[in-house]
Order: sequence, then C-alpha cells, then structure tokens
Amino acid sequence: MKKPAKSDPKKRKGLIIVNTGDGKGKSTASFGLALRAAGNKMNVFIMQFMKGPWKAGERKALKALSEYIEYEAMGDGFTWDTENTDQDKKTARDAFEIAKEKLMSDKYQMVILDEINYVLDYQFFPLEEFLETLRNKPKDVHVVCSGRNANEKLIEMADLVTEMKLIKHPYDDQGIPAQKGIEF
Repeated sequence: MKKPAKSDPKKRKGLIIVNTGDGKGKSTASFGLALRAAGNKMNVFIMQFMKGPWKAGERKALKALSEYIEYEAMGDGFTWDTENTDQDKKTARDAFEIAKEKLMSDKYQMVILDEINYVLDYQFFPLEEFLETLRNKPKDVHVVCSGRNANEKLIEMADLVTEMKLIKHPYDDQGIPAQKGIEF
C-alpha cells in the first residue's frame, strides 16, 4: 500500500468511484452513496442501465427522497439472456445519452451509473466515448459506476475503486433465488 498524500482539508473535487467485482453489493453501495448525498441535501441522478422494469425496492424507497434524487431505469433486463443485441445496444445508448445530459447539466452533485460496467464490457457503445465524457464532466460532480468487469482504463481513471469479492452466496450454496429486500 502506498503512502497517503498529505491531506488538505480544503481540497475538494468530484470523484470518479467504481464499485465492481463478483460479489454482491455494488449497486447497494451506490444507492448508499445516493442516500448519504441526499441526507446532505445534494442532488443525485441515478440511471439504471440493465435492470429494466423490475419492481426493485430501491425505486420505491427513492420516491420518498425525490426532492433530491431523480431515478430512471432504462435497461431491457440482464443481457446475457438477450435475443436482440441491437435493441440492447440502442437502449443502452439512449440511457447513456440521458445520463450524459444529466451529468453535464450542473443540476446534480452526484450521478450514479448503475450497471454501466456491464454495458461497457458488452461494448454496447465505445469505451473511449464514455471515458471522454468522464474527462469532461463538471469538476465538482461525483460519478459512481457499478457492475462487474470494470474496464482497466476506467479503474485507472477512477479516484476510488472497491471490488466486492464473492465468498458465499445462498443461490450457489442452497439454490435460494433472489429475495426481496436483498437483491431487489
């Protein structure tokens, strides 16, 4: 571990944060940051890229925080089951264009791109275009990118990277499917 830089209590910038890995908790950690930001009266935009029209618990809870958190889900579901890659690419592109507009709007202090790492891993739009967007983001906006298989170039660009490591999961060990309040 390298020696930490000297701390400057007045130094601030919008961080690029990556939550990745094979373990559970990437989106959960991202939504926790949204909750923390809203508690500090910061405006947050969340784009959920992959989860589609699920009735996820976080969506219901975030409605109570709608004064600070705007939320959109545009995914077609998890694409490893896809039968229409062109449609998945179009949906991902449309979602990215909305998220990019929100990121550049100066309205939000945090933008969460939930499951963006899958979109980039599946090459639904060019990685370099995404990285260029991050390079040009407003300097004080935090961007959170979640999902497995974070690209090495994104990891290198990021200020904070956390890898969730799977040690044990009830589906693998006991055949217990996704449960309300835990996975959705």
